[in-house]
Amino acid sequence: MAELPSMLSRGERARLFPVLADTSREGRTLSIFLSCFETVDEFGRSLLTSIDAPIRARTKIETFTEVVLKKNENGSSARPDGLILLNNGSKQWTALVEAKVGNSDLTIEQIEAYLNLAKANSIDALITLSNQFTPLPTHHPLNVPPNRRKVELYHWSWMYVVTQSTLHLSDDEVSDREQRVILREMNRFLLHPSSGVKGFDQMPAAWTEVVSKVIAGAPVAVNATETQEVVGAWHQEIGDLCLVLSRQLETSVKVKMSRSHAANPVERQRDAQRTLAEQAQLTAILEVPDCAAPIHICADFKARALTLSIKLKAPEDLKSAKARLNWLLRQLQKSEPSGLHIRCYWPGRAASTQHPLAALRENPDLLSIERPGLVLLSFDIVMTKDLGPRFGQRKNFISELETIVPDFY
Repeated sequence: MAELPSMLSRGERARLFPVLADTSREGRTLSIFLSCFETVDEFGRSLLTSIDAPIRARTKIETFTEVVLKKNENGSSARPDGLILLNNGSKQWTALVEAKVGNSDLTIEQIEAYLNLAKANSIDALITLSNQFTPLPTHHPLNVPPNRRKVELYHWSWMYVVTQSTLHLSDDEVSDREQRVILREMNRFLLHPSSGVKGFDQMPAAWTEVVSKVIAGAPVAVNATETQEVVGAWHQEIGDLCLVLSRQLETSVKVKMSRSHAANPVERQRDAQRTLAEQAQLTAILEVPDCAAPIHICADFKARALTLSIKLKAPEDLKSAKARLNWLLRQLQKSEPSGLHIRCYWPGRAASTQHPLAALRENPDLLSIERPGLVLLSFDIVMTKDLGPRFGQRKNFISELETIVPDFY
């Protein structure tokens, strides 16, 4: 066996075909992933780039499983599932890996133990993998305070791994035939029910509780446990939705957020909790390459409805409201009008107006009649779907959302 890294007293090279007990789903799944991560160069490098690891042209990637570290603080029983080692000549970068599959979730206690273990062994980072979702690999599904993060902490959901490999295959970024076969087989394995990898398929029990409160007119407390759970689940579902769309469209769909939210997930969580408590809404913005504009999503608890919209600026070279409207209608020639509305914004203090797409197709003069002499500034293309009781049903809400967004796109 190759020489072990200096911080390991015991470990095995990651195997593409691991020999493990049938009960060791996590060990088997992680070993296959790490082996492909090391073998398929473009794939491994893209994942490492997502966490800003020091990857260079000549960097050599090595991966290990069943690792035992030489320095184990206070005789802790903590034993991480794997280790990633980057060799950049005389410099090394290392990361512990902890994986969960199926319904097993990461815990704060376990993560803090591994962070301490990494610090004691001069390891640079801890990477977790699970079925929990985050919008960015630099965010984490658990709220680990910065002052308790002994080393860098990153997270890849298993579906993020599947999505990245799918995009590499669809874009022909993996040029070597054998490596393409390996990556395709890894995907086939990860998507099989036996691997324990799955998407986000239902909201928590608190979802139904919060929906019922809003419908009954009861207040939703900003910092209540159920509010935190609902917002956390919403963020996980939006992360998963991006991955679903990425695989469907064969391009990288991302959550659009402010710089402060990207840098501080705790602030993002708190702001969403405040929006839910004060407005009874949850919102998200998706960036889709080559889409005319970002897609805005709003889950309205009072209306029990999902609203999707995009905002388009009216072309300035066209002078009349009718000409600018006809420009928009030409963009929507192939769109099914059912459920689609056009919201129009006017200069000055003139209120916005809204009409069904079907009505504007039949009579493009509507806008000139209701706002004579004014010129359109911009449009919102809006689709609202009333979910009724399905809004409060934990699985049905997810299925509706993951249907309506691709349809709207």
